[in-house]
Amino acid sequence: MKKKIAILGSTGSIGKTLIEIIKKDKKEFDIILLTADKNYTDLYNQAKILNVKNLIITNKESFKELKKKKLDKINIFNNYNSFNNIFKKKIDYVMSSISGISGLIPTIKIIKHTKKIAIANKEAIICGWHLIKKDLKRFNTEFVPVDSEHFSIFYALQGNKISNIDKIYLTASGGPLNNIPKKSFKNVKISEAIKHPNWKMGKKISIDSATLMNKVFEIIEAKKIFNLKYHQLDILVHPTSYIHAITKFKDGMIKIIAHDTNMKIPIFNSLYSKQIKSIKTDQINIKKLNFLNFKKVDTKKFSSVKIIKRLPNKDSLLETFIVLANDQLVNLFLLKKLKFIDIIYLLQKLINMKEVMSLSKKKPGDISSIVSLNKFVSKKINKIIN
Repeated sequence: MKKKIAILGSTGSIGKTLIEIIKKDKKEFDIILLTADKNYTDLYNQAKILNVKNLIITNKESFKELKKKKLDKINIFNNYNSFNNIFKKKIDYVMSSISGISGLIPTIKIIKHTKKIAIANKEAIICGWHLIKKDLKRFNTEFVPVDSEHFSIFYALQGNKISNIDKIYLTASGGPLNNIPKKSFKNVKISEAIKHPNWKMGKKISIDSATLMNKVFEIIEAKKIFNLKYHQLDILVHPTSYIHAITKFKDGMIKIIAHDTNMKIPIFNSLYSKQIKSIKTDQINIKKLNFLNFKKVDTKKFSSVKIIKRLPNKDSLLETFIVLANDQLVNLFLLKKLKFIDIIYLLQKLINMKEVMSLSKKKPGDISSIVSLNKFVSKKINKIIN
């Protein structure tokens, strides 16, 4: 019997990678749903290739354009309220890879419709893990993290218990600015900040990698997913990105998880977990293993990692504020309204505000309260810039 699956954000890098995997094994899968925001051309082509019967495209103009296409026997929707019409019973697998905070609502809405959900959306996990976790339990849905670091921890924990974890190190390549002195950060151009040495990623996540905010977010994710304390988590700079996570257990054992710098590997394993399947990968790179070159983060250069020390171990609205503020500041940089060095400088200035720090004592609420925080963030950013 074919596995029934859905891909939220099928036109992004994660979605496209998953589709490439599926295309090589099409007989095993029945794609029930693909979604996108604006990219109706890619969505249309994916639907034709994979014989998909349901599409959601949220941008109104793109929705109108897609409706003009010859789409026989294909249902086209404009919002996620259509899930109840699309899914008559639980499907086997969902990939949630919509970028940004806009991925939170569909991620939560679709949990009840699937046996397993793989989440590649940082913002959904950071801002809404308390809601996701509740629904995972309520609807008996299996969860798999897709980020290479978190999947590596997840993989290392097979046959072990979270309670046995002593310390986890997430690795960071150092990004495109690893070998550039801090004094040069004020002159960093967009083209330089998005030129990641190891991974092909979108502009937003590439900028986060350049500031190391991406790694700050991954620490927050790991703390939530694996129910840890911040003192149990740390970052090591590892330029080749060959090692993704190091897990030290209380019984003295250490697991080091390595794989090629290719997101196909965690995505493939999230899809085929509990099955014996092969994926074509490179041979073990002895040269990289001999020169791992781990280093502590230079916090004077990458001051973003200092933010971790400001975070409470209990879930709070402060993490959501940081995610939303960083999103807006990165967007202003991409619009050439801020300098690269301003992103973290302004983010730290915002966090130092009493009104913002008070969020560390407030529990995150429902979806609407999380999304509505965006207005508060915009107000604070406008005030601090003006």
